[in-house]
Amino acid sequence: LMNAAVAQDVEPAQITQHCDSVSLCFSKGLGAPAGAVLAGRREFVAEAWRVRKLLGGGMRQAGVLAAAARLGLEHAEATLRRDHDNARRFAEGIQELNSPLCSVNLSAVETNIVMVSIRGCWPSAAELCKHLRAVSKEELAEIGQAVSVLLFPWSANTMRAVWHRDVSAHDTELAKNKLEFVARKCQE
Repeated sequence: LMNAAVAQDVEPAQITQHCDSVSLCFSKGLGAPAGAVLAGRREFVAEAWRVRKLLGGGMRQAGVLAAAARLGLEHAEATLRRDHDNARRFAEGIQELNSPLCSVNLSAVETNIVMVSIRGCWPSAAELCKHLRAVSKEELAEIGQAVSVLLFPWSANTMRAVWHRDVSAHDTELAKNKLEFVARKCQE
């Protein structure tokens, strides 16, 4: 919700105006250690509260977590915009590679998520993710730095990359360089 609101430059309420309930997790892009909020009709929230208690959910003295969630909300726009910018830079870097191995649809990069398409049948998305995660002696010798990039094999021919508050512009640059290195090695 917050990523969509920032990407569209609208208030979250505009996106949720036709929803009868909304759940927002504070520990994802907002960076709080835990917590979520549920909004909806009074009866719906009361039932959710009852079920949560039945299942053993609930915390005492959760004020410190609420403070972290509040801080995350106060800085959400700047934090999420930075994540979106980093994702965009990564996607543009892939596009600039002009690699026969992988590509990105830049018009589909709207938030902090980049879907990378794998061309051909080798390597598969899972194999490419494995190569991006691993650090070789050859990489250390050539790049002079150990870089492990964690992407998710979304399908046989697609990898998903997601940015969050702990991934910096420098980390994004390292990830682009690692992908370039791995793509070149796969082509060789």
